[in-house]
Amino acid sequence: MCVNLIGIRKIPLIKEGDDLANIIINIANKEGVEICNEDIIVIAETAIAKAEGTVIDLKLIKPSVDAIEISEKTGKNSKLVEAIIGESADIIKIGPDFIICETKHGFICANAGIDESNIEDGFATPIPINPDKSAEKIRKEIETQTKKEVAVIISDTQGRPFREGAVGVAIGISGMESVWDQKGKLDLYKRPLQTTKIAVADELASAASIIMGQADEGIPVVIIRGVNYFKLLRNKIANSKPLIRPKEYDVFR
Repeated sequence: MCVNLIGIRKIPLIKEGDDLANIIINIANKEGVEICNEDIIVIAETAIAKAEGTVIDLKLIKPSVDAIEISEKTGKNSKLVEAIIGESADIIKIGPDFIICETKHGFICANAGIDESNIEDGFATPIPINPDKSAEKIRKEIETQTKKEVAVIISDTQGRPFREGAVGVAIGISGMESVWDQKGKLDLYKRPLQTTKIAVADELASAASIIMGQADEGIPVVIIRGVNYFKLLRNKIANSKPLIRPKEYDVFR
């Protein structure tokens, strides 16, 4: 199997109200990358936040007493801390330069997923209000215009427990399952797998992150082509919820 990662390089800086589906199709065509059946299109969450107009203007925020207290413990700007509190369902752990949160979506990540990179000074981008819905809207528009079957993943960069460094993860998906349950399949020694679940959406988001980069690469969209399990996992109503471990099984809190 050969999988291709194709970065769409000439995506313009996204503004509120921009039609991302149209932009992706048009720029991909200009770059000679016609969207094909079974393409998986990974989009950075920053682009989604800008297009949907959910960018946070930190200058307009008045820090609460709690935000000021957490700011003193973490060294983070108190206005940013207030924004983090506003995007969180729960603050799980506070330490030097980090705030581990449960977001309103149920994701466990640093700083409620709020990002100050690749945005103008004084602004920050939150996780989209409904990443699955965002992915679904873009997928449907691309499929309608191109007459191709595709999947769309909204990606974010997050850290992991007990591991240094950040990787790309899926926070929204449409068009295919986010988790591949392989229970019952046989291993090399013909023994049935008992509990194996593959977080395929996270694997794909992480692969795309290699091309997107984290600095000034300017590649917020990556097309993944050649994934041989697309048809097997094709599902127009699937979402990212299966990626979130139920709280009763989360032994790390």
